[in-house]
Amino acid sequence: MGTKAAEALDVSFDELPTYLHAKHSVYMEVDGATYYLTDVNDQYWRAQDTTKLNEKGHYVDASELVPTLSEFLTLPFADGKSIADVFDKATFYASEKAE
Repeated sequence: MGTKAAEALDVSFDELPTYLHAKHSVYMEVDGATYYLTDVNDQYWRAQDTTKLNEKGHYVDASELVPTLSEFLTLPFADGKSIADVFDKATFYASEKAE
């Protein structure tokens, strides 16, 4: 889990899958909520709620795990909406890893 970059990304919906495959995670702000969109060992994808932490201090899952990025982009989790549904009003930020 990285930290949210200060500056928003300039990424289109068509570019998002390539970005996620390369970087493995991104923060998405939409409708007053912030989600951490990330892969799990390069095999599954999930969205996590950044306002809730589990006992290990990690974000709590806001979506189920799905095996493909294309399925993930259409998976409803943000108030019943998917990334595809909210993309136009969402802002994305890089997830910066500690060095």
